Amino acid sequence: MSRPRIGGKPNTLASPASYHIFLFGFMNISLDAPILDRLSALGDETRVRLLALLERSEFTVGELCSVLQAPQPTVSRHLKVLSSEDWVQARTEGRNRHYRLRPDLDERARAVWRIVRDDLEARPVFLADAERAQVVLEERRVRASTFFAESAERWDSVRADLFGSATGLAPLLGLVDPSWVVADLGTGTGALASRLTPFARRVVGVDRSSEMLAAARARLEGVDNVELRRGELEALPIDDGAIDLAFMALVLHYVVDPPAVLAEARRALVDGGSLVLLDMRAHERGLAWAEEMGHVWPGFELERVGAWLTDAGFASVSVVPLPPDPEASGPLLFLASARA
Repeated sequence: MSRPRIGGKPNTLASPASYHIFLFGFMNISLDAPILDRLSALGDETRVRLLALLERSEFTVGELCSVLQAPQPTVSRHLKVLSSEDWVQARTEGRNRHYRLRPDLDERARAVWRIVRDDLEARPVFLADAERAQVVLEERRVRASTFFAESAERWDSVRADLFGSATGLAPLLGLVDPSWVVADLGTGTGALASRLTPFARRVVGVDRSSEMLAAARARLEGVDNVELRRGELEALPIDDGAIDLAFMALVLHYVVDPPAVLAEARRALVDGGSLVLLDMRAHERGLAWAEEMGHVWPGFELERVGAWLTDAGFASVSVVPLPPDPEASGPLLFLASARA
């Protein structure tokens, strides 16, 4: 059988994935469908490697060059193709442009991409890319950790100045069942955990920063139904199905891999348990806050958060923008909830 051609160009990928795309295009998509105009981007291994990385997280051109071990002109050329065919989008932060897979891909494009990704992701070159990308992401974690280590004593006032009273989630506390075990994921100095303790049977606070946990222990001294644990949100020190309700309040923008964190929250929740997530909407202050406060993400589009929650296995997903707080100087917020 001759090698299939995609978008009028010879496919440089090995035959299994390209053949799947070929069959998908001619069996499931009408010939006048706009998706056919976008298939040529997936006929090049470098572009598929880029998409696999950009589905995982945002990366700058320099970071992508490091991961792919490719020169900047090559990476930029392939990113231009992917952008022109609406596979990726970019945001500008200072002198850098940060690229990622488009969160608003239509279902047909997502279906095609899944076929390609699933067929190729176990190949050595893709595994090597993932390993090198992990080094880049770890460097971001170090920057965030440095900020927390230096800011534990003043964190409450910093957060209140930026985001106002909404950070306390006080109106929701009356919904907590007194028989529940509640997790405060990214507990910081324990401000939310301290508000939860009168309402829940037990509260578990998790944070990666020993300095933040020290401040939380001082705040919660003498409270007997709270337990503070040090650990990563991507690998929670909580057993499967041990939590009835989990809160993540202004935490997600500090993590490198939000989908992994949400999947971990789902694992720790009992079936029927709930996750409540408070965070920033997408904003334009990314560079300054990335440098000063260790932010990894400049807020989030609501549709992207909803898709992440669904992909993590949650149901009854709701993502709602919160009205502005007149006392807050920071970005607008959203509140998401979902059921395990």
